[in-house]
Amino acid sequence: MRRKAYIKMNNEIAGMLWETDQGYSFQYNENYIVSIHGQPISLTLPIQKLPYESKVLFPFFDGLIPEGWLLDIAERNWKLNEKDRMGLLLACCQNCIGAVSVEEIK
Repeated sequence: MRRKAYIKMNNEIAGMLWETDQGYSFQYNENYIVSIHGQPISLTLPIQKLPYESKVLFPFFDGLIPEGWLLDIAERNWKLNEKDRMGLLLACCQNCIGAVSVEEIK
């Protein structure tokens, strides 16, 4: 199963994150790149047209996932595996604190 998500910055679609056979890819939205509001979602993911690729979930996105007791609650309530980082990101990061949010594409 290949899952995808819109990555939003201040409720504007900044790009898309998706699973691949090799890991994960993230690409900025073309409209976001040329927007006057367009700013990188992270210093580790500067704006570029080409997709970023990684064998593991990008550290920036992994850092959005809750930790400790909050992660335990999410794992129990949604029956998620702590090793399924994309599943945790999609379930827990729709309303993150800060400017970035994640919206699953179904």
